[in-house]
Amino acid sequence: MARLPKLAVFDLDYTLWPFWVDTHVDPPFHRSSDGAVRDRRGQAVRLYPEVPDVLQQLQDLDVPVAAASRTGEIEGANQLLELFGLDRYFVHREIYPGSKVTHFERLQQKTGVVFSQMIFFDDEKRNIVDVSKLGVTCIHVQNGMNLQTLTQGLETFVKAQAGP
Repeated sequence: MARLPKLAVFDLDYTLWPFWVDTHVDPPFHRSSDGAVRDRRGQAVRLYPEVPDVLQQLQDLDVPVAAASRTGEIEGANQLLELFGLDRYFVHREIYPGSKVTHFERLQQKTGVVFSQMIFFDDEKRNIVDVSKLGVTCIHVQNGMNLQTLTQGLETFVKAQAGP
């Protein structure tokens, strides 16, 4: 692939997993004896199936990964990243309520990566609209993150780099 992003950023709720961590599940989370990740009520919580492959592919391509989530359940979101074994992929995490624009401004400050060299995957159109105004290549995720969405997103990023 021609030019890869210098930072790939993912929303969490309905992007990496099929629920809102602050509403649909009941933290704290734990790994049960059967290996499943469960919430306080014993309900199993899962990732979208291809998420580990997506993150591994980015790691194999040497593209750093960050999280940007507006959830109020900060501890629960971080706990899930760890229990699912995804924390090793994320070099930065901006997980707190507020504007995604703030998340990206902080990511730019921390990484030194300019907005035009970032790609962002999110299920919410309003976040796509807000963040795209910064010059970030934004990909609307429908039905969860998967390898096809990653490939299409990276192709979109390359085209954006080529210009009009």
